[in-house]
Amino acid sequence: MPTRILPAVGDADAVRSITTLLSQLPDAEPLAPVVDSTQLVDTLARLAAESVDELPEVVVVHERIGPVPALELIREVALRFPAVGVILVTSDPGPGLFQAAMDYGARGLVALPLSYEELASRVQAVAQWSVGVRRHLGSGGDVFTGVGGTVVTVGGAKGGVGATLTAVQLALAAQASGRSTVLVDMDLQAGDIASYLDVQFRRSVADLAAINDISPRVLADAVFRHDTGLALLLAPGEGERGEEVTDRAARQIVSALRSRYEVVVIDCGAQLGGAGAAAVEMADAALLVTTPDVVAVRGAKRAVRMWDRLQIRKAEETTVVVNRHTRGTEIQPALIQKITGTPVAGTTVPANFKELQGAVDAGRVHELDAKSTVKQALWALAGELRLVKAPEADHRKGGGRFRGDRGSVSFRRRKDGGG
Repeated sequence: MPTRILPAVGDADAVRSITTLLSQLPDAEPLAPVVDSTQLVDTLARLAAESVDELPEVVVVHERIGPVPALELIREVALRFPAVGVILVTSDPGPGLFQAAMDYGARGLVALPLSYEELASRVQAVAQWSVGVRRHLGSGGDVFTGVGGTVVTVGGAKGGVGATLTAVQLALAAQASGRSTVLVDMDLQAGDIASYLDVQFRRSVADLAAINDISPRVLADAVFRHDTGLALLLAPGEGERGEEVTDRAARQIVSALRSRYEVVVIDCGAQLGGAGAAAVEMADAALLVTTPDVVAVRGAKRAVRMWDRLQIRKAEETTVVVNRHTRGTEIQPALIQKITGTPVAGTTVPANFKELQGAVDAGRVHELDAKSTVKQALWALAGELRLVKAPEADHRKGGGRFRGDRGSVSFRRRKDGGG
C-alpha cells in the first residue's frame, strides 16, 4: 500500500524541491501541497470527517510555513489528528530544535538542503509508526480520533454591545442540548463571565499559560464546573495576569479544549490581544457582535479590516451578529452587511434589556426566563451555528435556518452533519 504524504510548504522553490524528492521515494503517493497552516488543518479536518483511514500517513511541514509558526502547527496537528505522523523540514537541525520538535509532537526532523536518503529513511519510519497507530485505533483503543470540537469565538465591535451575554447563552444552549461544552473567558483584563454566572473561582486560564503539556488532569484542575453542567475556564481575577497568556499559550489551550469538548465558546471581549487573535484564527466560526448604531458599526468595520490586514481572519469568514435590533432603527442588518463586508447572522437579537436586568444584576443569567425574547433569539442563533443537537437544531422548525438574503454563518472548518 502506498504511503500518502502531504507537504505543507509556503515557499514556491521549496515546494518544487520537496515534491520532486517525495515523488522519487519508493511506494510514495505525494498529495497536492498545501501552502499555509490554515489550508493544512482544513484539509486534514475534511479528510478526518470522512474517516481516519482517509488521512495521509505523513505530513511534511516546512519551517517557514505560516501564518501559524511551524512548531505550533505541529502541536495542533498532533493533538487533533494523532494518527498522522509529522516531519519537520528545517535548516537548523540542532539538538535544541530536535528536542523542541519532539516535545511539540513531531515524529521526525529532516535537515535542509534535503538528502534523498535521509528523507526516505524518515518517511519510511514515520509511515510505519502511523500504520501502527491506525491498527491500534481499529482495535478499539481509547484515542481521540475526531476532528475536534467546534470552536466559536465571540468578540465585540466595542465595549458594551453584548458579546459576553451572547457567548454565555450560546454555551448554555449547546450544553442544554446534550453537547459537552466549555465556555472560555479570553477577555483577559476585563472578563465578566464569573460575574454573569455568580461563581467564585481559584483557577483561571492564566494557570495554564506556563504549562507545556496540558494533560486531561491539568485541564480538569483549571476548569470550573457550573451548576448547569457547563464547564468554565475563566479570566484571571487579577487583570495584570492576563499578560501571561501569550498567543502561543492560547493556541495550546484552545487545542487542548477542542480535544476534550464538543463545543468550545470563547468570549474574546472588545480589545483583541495576541491570545484573542490566536483564538479567532483557530476558530471554526468567529462572531463579531454589534449594535445597530453608527459608533458600533464603525467599530465592527475597523475590527474586520484589522483582522484581514493581520491575516487573522478574512472578512467573508467573520459573521456579524446584530444585537438590540428593532424594526424602526435606521441601520438594518442588510446595511451592516454592506458596510462591514461580512456575512450577517440570520438571527438578530431584539432590544429588550428589561428582560435581562434582573438576571444580570443578580449574576444569574443562566436563570433567564425561557419566555425571554432575548434568550430565545440567542438560542436560535446557537441553532443557526449548529451548536445544538437535534431536534433543537431542526432547521424546519425555524431556529436553525440560514437566511440566504443576509448571508449565513461562515465556518472555517465545517464538519459533516453540523458542528
